[in-house]
Amino acid sequence: MTAEPPAHRPAGPLSGGDVIPLGEASRAWFAISLQTFGGPAGQIAVMQHKLVDEKRWIGQQRFMHALNYCMLLPGPEAQQLAIYTGWLLNGTRGGLIAGGLFVLPGVVALLALSAIYVRFGETDVVSALFAGVAPAVIAIVVQAVHRVAKRSLSHPGLMALAVGAFLALTVFAVPFPVVVFGAGLVGWLLSRRIPELATLKGHAAADGPAPLISDEALHHELPSRRRSLTIIALGLALWFTPVLAVAVFITSTDVFVDQGLFFSGAAVVTFGGAYAVLAYVAQQAVNVYGWLAPGEMVRGLALAETTPGPLIMVVQFVAFVGAYRNPGSLDPWFAAVLASLLATWVTFVPCFLFILLGAPYVERLRHNRHLTAALAGITAAVVGVIANLAVFFALHNLFDRQDTVDRGPVHIEVPVLTAWDPTAFAITGVALAAMFRLGWTPLRTLGLCALIGMALYLAGLIT
Repeated sequence: MTAEPPAHRPAGPLSGGDVIPLGEASRAWFAISLQTFGGPAGQIAVMQHKLVDEKRWIGQQRFMHALNYCMLLPGPEAQQLAIYTGWLLNGTRGGLIAGGLFVLPGVVALLALSAIYVRFGETDVVSALFAGVAPAVIAIVVQAVHRVAKRSLSHPGLMALAVGAFLALTVFAVPFPVVVFGAGLVGWLLSRRIPELATLKGHAAADGPAPLISDEALHHELPSRRRSLTIIALGLALWFTPVLAVAVFITSTDVFVDQGLFFSGAAVVTFGGAYAVLAYVAQQAVNVYGWLAPGEMVRGLALAETTPGPLIMVVQFVAFVGAYRNPGSLDPWFAAVLASLLATWVTFVPCFLFILLGAPYVERLRHNRHLTAALAGITAAVVGVIANLAVFFALHNLFDRQDTVDRGPVHIEVPVLTAWDPTAFAITGVALAAMFRLGWTPLRTLGLCALIGMALYLAGLIT
């Protein structure tokens, strides 16, 4: 079914750099923020569906161009993509609103779940909800693989790149940054023998109507030294002022300064998302700082997986638990909430800095054939990366697991592939049918699967 065009059909930016009314864009971003489950794959799929397929505010190629840049940056690429797209639609205000709304529901949800964990520990009811939601995440990721592959792998060379990226990550454990940069290099080299790779438009035009807003009508801003220096100065001030404030005004405990500096550093080395940085954060939080007990990092990641927003939000759980147990002279609950918000702030402020600083330069290079070819290779690798995430979620959720396997200071659960979980398989089948056969949204599918998990718990079929 062809989407109905919006009431406005702008030919160029509105006043203040708005391509569409800021209020309408804000409502769309809030709706997206409530559906950003399933890690970066699911989050990108939600934005793809809402902005490219349904609203038709941005074209597939422009969307993928922005994603390719975000994939090269440290930090959560899905949130950075939201900032970039919000900037294209509504300038700096749009980027700030899109990026802020993208993480807000997750911050609130994980704050509540962290408090529940500290107060009640693992409860049967929460476990039942997790048992229903986790298999639904698999369906969201599988749908993302299907959508991105269909629109991006428009040449056999790109298909080979996607398969190679998947094998590199899944079989050979090649580091994520190496896969991304290697794919860009291979894309550029291939374009020298296959020039059309630098101009391929994918299947977006064949899959649906053209965007209602042309590429040239989207917000654009020429890069300048003055603008760049202003953003750097303001961004650094906003980034580190809260850390300085807690250092000056809270002297009874070092936990806030330690967490502020540690998570600020982690924010600039988190290439590959939450999973890539998990071992590093866990080792420091357990062995060096003593914020968590061994094994708690995995529980925090499980909570982050079932809330909207980037999975790197797990740092919020780490900070909450660590400050609750080391509050100094403060009330433990106040210390936990303050630390949680501080960790969130220093983790995500750099994302705004990277995008608002770099986006004008990336836009200026949008028609560069060499860059286009390199980014085409990265786009193909994205398919392999998302497929790798699908395998990870499937192994993690569809099979019974050993208690723990010792990997350094942290005990990480490893799937036992011979002991499959029929309940998880059944719920996954329901989720796949809902999304692929019935066309349900990710949020609606997650709600159904959560209800199934609760119903099975009440029936005594899962514990």
